[in-house]
Amino acid sequence: MNILGLNAYHGDSAACLFVDGKLVAAAEEERFRRIKHWAGLPTNAINYVLEEGKLSLGDVDHIAINHKPGANNLRWLGFALTHWPHPQLMAHKIKNIRSAASIKEALEATYGSELRARFGTTIKAEVHQVEHHLAHLASAYLVSGFDEAACISIDGFGDFASTAFGSGQGSDLKIGNRVYFPHSLGIFYSALTQFLGFPQYGDEYKVMGLAPYGEPNFLQPLREVVRIKPDGSFRLNLKFFRHHIGNVSYIWQDCAPEVGTLYRRALVDLLGPPR
Repeated sequence: MNILGLNAYHGDSAACLFVDGKLVAAAEEERFRRIKHWAGLPTNAINYVLEEGKLSLGDVDHIAINHKPGANNLRWLGFALTHWPHPQLMAHKIKNIRSAASIKEALEATYGSELRARFGTTIKAEVHQVEHHLAHLASAYLVSGFDEAACISIDGFGDFASTAFGSGQGSDLKIGNRVYFPHSLGIFYSALTQFLGFPQYGDEYKVMGLAPYGEPNFLQPLREVVRIKPDGSFRLNLKFFRHHIGNVSYIWQDCAPEVGTLYRRALVDLLGPPR
């Protein structure tokens, strides 16, 4: 059985190939395009992993993509009805849904004519949409060697959730609870990274590297920004952020990702001028 895994239409787009349960190859698209964090359909990475496996796309039985458009839609609808988000935010959500839903059509448009010309066939693979955080948890737990484990995934957002708490037992992996949009430690980290003078997508690693050399001088004011709940989950104080009101630009297609300013004037009032 041949399985092609994709991170597509998101930062750090990538592809991997499993043949009969064994990883044959994996690669990020940025390595071929020489554009850091490149986002879009990872055609060069797909070509590479298929060449390593001596396969064509027509030989692939299953395609998995780390985005499930229908996941958590009731939560999204509830947010939309109660917050009346900016049309730009709505358009971004719809675009993401269409991109993931049409992955097979995009592959067909890119590879279909070549497959028909060379092999007289087309893409036969079944497409599986895997919820974003389930993909994160699986990538850690299923290769960990543990028979059971508590699992957690924390990032910006994926399929309207920013955090997922789960458990693994054997080959079974379940998500028990989630933290949903607009509350996100990833957004908090990105906003503070921008505030500190690192505006590019992916610059968080620079702040992470510098953090051990700092002092916790702003611990108390930052406790106003992120509030920890008794059950261990968290909430953002949204007066400091802009991502939930919708007028933040997001560019993810065929380029280095770009994200607009995520923090509001209130953060400047709290912490002083941006660095």
